[in-house]
Order: sequence, then structure tokens, then C-alpha cells
Amino acid sequence: MNLRQIMNRLELLADPEKIELKRNKFAITANNSLGVYHKDLKALAKEIGQDDKLALELYDTGIYEARLLCSKIYNPQCISEKQMERWAADFENWEICDSFCMGFFVKSSHALPKAKEWTSAENEFVKRAGFVIMAAYGFAHKHAANEVFERFFKPIVREAGDDRLYVKKAVNWALRNIGKRNIDLHAKAIEVANQILTIDSGSARWIAKNALSELAKPGINILNYPRLLYKPAADKPTTGRPLQ
Repeated sequence: MNLRQIMNRLELLADPEKIELKRNKFAITANNSLGVYHKDLKALAKEIGQDDKLALELYDTGIYEARLLCSKIYNPQCISEKQMERWAADFENWEICDSFCMGFFVKSSHALPKAKEWTSAENEFVKRAGFVIMAAYGFAHKHAANEVFERFFKPIVREAGDDRLYVKKAVNWALRNIGKRNIDLHAKAIEVANQILTIDSGSARWIAKNALSELAKPGINILNYPRLLYKPAADKPTTGRPLQ
């Protein structure tokens, strides 16, 4: 399919009522939105398959749903840091931030350095992007060593006092996901949550209490991903295998 065909498909899926529903129910406000549900975009992306050229053309239309679709058909191993920076600067709500970060940016070779950098950003959704990458990293890189996730604790503690809704939710999300990866990280995440609890900040207390309510819950499902694996190069994702 070419750009015109895809845009015609998006126009057929468009529904102005969905724009209002997403705004009122999910707090998703977007410029140049057609009103297409995410599930319909996922189905369309599956039909298209990977197509880097088309993905870039879709993004450059400036249409919100076309940009969401871009994140689903672009090869993450081909993205440059410059592209990541440019696209992250356009994030206008949590949906497009999470769509780009969870299945796309997190698989890039630049994921770790960008996550580290963005957690200090001023922009709310760029900062959220850093923590969403941390929250999703374990699912995208199942063989990553514990050391990778332990490095996430420092920015989690440092930024726990940021009371902006979509930042604190992402900080909390990252902490909870790390704590559910395996038993060692579970224990360390609880320690970190208790450390955050001592910070004189309403946001920090919310993050800590919410994380502890899940992580300290009896019968919590710990994923038990391997712990002692090849370490990645500095700030690079690993694809290594377990030590023999």
C-alpha cells in the first residue's frame, strides 16, 4: 500500500465522536486527530507490515493517527538518535508517547542512553518517555542483566518528586515493572520504594505507596527472568545469552 491508500483507509476509519470520547474518558488530546482507535491502527499496521519509507511519509503528514501508525511499521533498528529526539519533541499526550516508546524506541540501539537523558528533560512527555522505556525494557530485552535495571533506580529516586501526572505515573510504572522481573530485583525495588517514601513530596509518597501496595502484596507474580547474564556494553541494550 502507498501513502494515499493508507490515508484513505484512515479517513474511512475516522470518527469525530471518538476524538471527544478519548478526550473525556482517557485524557487524550491531540492536534490533527481523525478519531481512530488504537486497536484499529494495530490491525492496519499488521496488514501493512514493516515499511520504513511509508512510515516516514506517514509521520510527515502531521496527522495524529498517521504518526501513531508510523511507530508500528518502522524498523526500530534503523532509527537514529536525531529522529528519536525530533519525534519525542512532538509528543503531545501519553498515548503517542507510550506508542513510540513501548514497542519502538525501546528496541532501538539508542534506548538506554535516550532513557537516561530524557529522565532529566523539562518537557513532561519527553521525560515520561525516558521512564516508559525503562518500564518496557524488560519485556523487549528478556536477556538483559540485572545491572541494566539497577541503573534505572537512580533516576527513579531522583525524579520521584516531580508531581506532574504523566511523569509520576511513569516513574511508578518503571519501579513496579522492575520489581516484578525477578526475586533479586523485587527485593531491591522494595528497598528503593521505601527510600522514596522518606522524600518530603506528595508525588514521591504516592509513587512509593502505590509501588509497595503491589510489590509487597502476598502472592505477587514475579516473572523470574534470568539474573546472571552477559552484561551489555555501556548504555547499549544486550542480546546476550545466559552464562554457561
